[in-house]
Amino acid sequence: MGYAKDMALLSSISSVQDLKALDVSQFAELSQQMRDYMIQTLAPIGGHLGAGLGVVELSIALHYVFDSPKDKMVWDVGHQSYPHKILTGRLQGMPTMRQYAGLNGFTKRKESEHDAFGAGHASTSISAAYGFAIGRDLQQQDNHCIAIIGDGSLGGGMAFEALNHAGGNNNNLLVILNDNEMSIAPNVGAMSSYLARIISGKSYTHAKETAKKVLNKLPGALDVAKRLEEHVKGMITPGTLFEEMGFRYIGPVDGHDFDHLLPTLENCKNLKGPTLLHVLTKKGLGYSPAEEDPETWHGLGPYCLESGQPKKNPNAPATYTNVFADTLADLAEEDASIVAITAAMPGGTGLSRFAKRFPERCIDVGIAEQHALTFAGGLACSGMKPVVAIYSTFLQRAYDQIIHDICIQNLHVVMCLDRAGIVGADGATHTGTFDIAFLRCLPNMTIMCPKNEVELAHMLKTALEISGPVAIRYPRGSGWGLTPETPVALPVGKAELVQQGDAGLVIAVGTRFQDAQQAVQQLQEQHQRRFSLLNLRFVKPLDITSITNNLQANQPLIVIEEGCQEGGIGEKIAVEALKSGWSGAFVHIAMPDVFPEHGTQDEILADLGLDVAGIVKKVMTLGTT
Repeated sequence: MGYAKDMALLSSISSVQDLKALDVSQFAELSQQMRDYMIQTLAPIGGHLGAGLGVVELSIALHYVFDSPKDKMVWDVGHQSYPHKILTGRLQGMPTMRQYAGLNGFTKRKESEHDAFGAGHASTSISAAYGFAIGRDLQQQDNHCIAIIGDGSLGGGMAFEALNHAGGNNNNLLVILNDNEMSIAPNVGAMSSYLARIISGKSYTHAKETAKKVLNKLPGALDVAKRLEEHVKGMITPGTLFEEMGFRYIGPVDGHDFDHLLPTLENCKNLKGPTLLHVLTKKGLGYSPAEEDPETWHGLGPYCLESGQPKKNPNAPATYTNVFADTLADLAEEDASIVAITAAMPGGTGLSRFAKRFPERCIDVGIAEQHALTFAGGLACSGMKPVVAIYSTFLQRAYDQIIHDICIQNLHVVMCLDRAGIVGADGATHTGTFDIAFLRCLPNMTIMCPKNEVELAHMLKTALEISGPVAIRYPRGSGWGLTPETPVALPVGKAELVQQGDAGLVIAVGTRFQDAQQAVQQLQEQHQRRFSLLNLRFVKPLDITSITNNLQANQPLIVIEEGCQEGGIGEKIAVEALKSGWSGAFVHIAMPDVFPEHGTQDEILADLGLDVAGIVKKVMTLGTT
């Protein structure tokens, strides 16, 4: 598997103006060099390679035809923006992608003026681009607003809300549907690309408008003509839906053919009103491992350049994700009512493992988190036991459904929150530090946080046996390599006293237990102060009895949680301690009122003082020892 070593053409691109100075005949070579560069550069660091490889030609064509940053390009999710970043002056920074103090893995406004809108979650681009369009028109400005959205993101309800809004008005807006699921058959591709150029051209548009004026004078004739046009276009294009929503539909166009892309984009540039351009691309194009397995190569860590195999430690402990999935599958062997639900993340949440054993009981609803939760509520009402495996950051998108469709009705829906806490390289948009704060205030909710992978298995067993809404939050990454145990239900709302001491009480919440335990040992060994250590286990219901029984009136109370400080469980614990007559020093070590940067989990935890050194320092600084 060879890659071009000559990057001279790519190296000459330090701005979009450099791109515009090239001859179009050079674009094919530039595309190859961009692909080779991304494949080589991301091998040691990982990233969202597949999506970027699929939009190389589209990115070049967009920046050649339009004028960024004046023209606003909004990339949905932002994971497909790597070529865009290269073309807008960030070539030299690509080796720092998603690294501490390096380039962000998504679009980020403060990183570049060419990143018109920050993203990290799906289905937002059309809404944002239309906001730009309305702002432009209200200020009587003259620029183009373009949303680039993948076919997966288009399945999100928010995207359709935006299409419905924009399609009902006449503001100029270009939506590019990057469809990387459909193959490009030569016969269909050639005809549809020819049709796209015709439909987007001035002659067709002028003829259509002229005919409309004439037909308006003939009763019923315009409706007949419109139905005839839709019928003809519908036979060879899938655009009827978008036309019905008020968009001029153009496509499909081969997204890897500049002879098709460039003239069609030039034509779209001159069209009035809302337009949707349907572009067909292949995810991972140019790197066979990514082409053959687009799900794995959506986003991954370091990989071997030649083989395409991920670089993993074969001796690494099982991840929390895999422990969850395997435990759930084992429990499902005994309970036919268990159903697993994912919102387009079967691999990321581990449910692809569950699906191999129970394909009929593993349901992927697509990028539709709101639907996933209410759908789970319906399943619960039918007598099933739905388990929604979802990243903490994505659960935020379904908050209303959790409240109204699940908690108010007290339905037994189990929410398994993967990537809770600091996630590392994906940064602020994917951090899972808010779930404790926004879930613990909800009536009927039970919330559990395991200290390790064995306790996670016990908590999953517990969640399936109790009633009402349940959430279990666990981190990204490997567990501790502990020997698996047969899952048993835990006493609900009961904390675990791990160590008893006379220097004060340390309460560790879930992911922070191991570092808290090491910090307690260090404080004892180096400062001769022995603290009591409580593994909270249940954020709700809270074991107030264990807290007050192990805390003397004037002793320090330290709460450590990998969640936000504002609204975190530490606040509730302090209030309950005060009610019991406690009056000692309070140390709440949690996520401060900022969004974290990207980097490794260890780097960010150290920055926030949530590691062993940070815990010891905070305790010592406040004089609690």
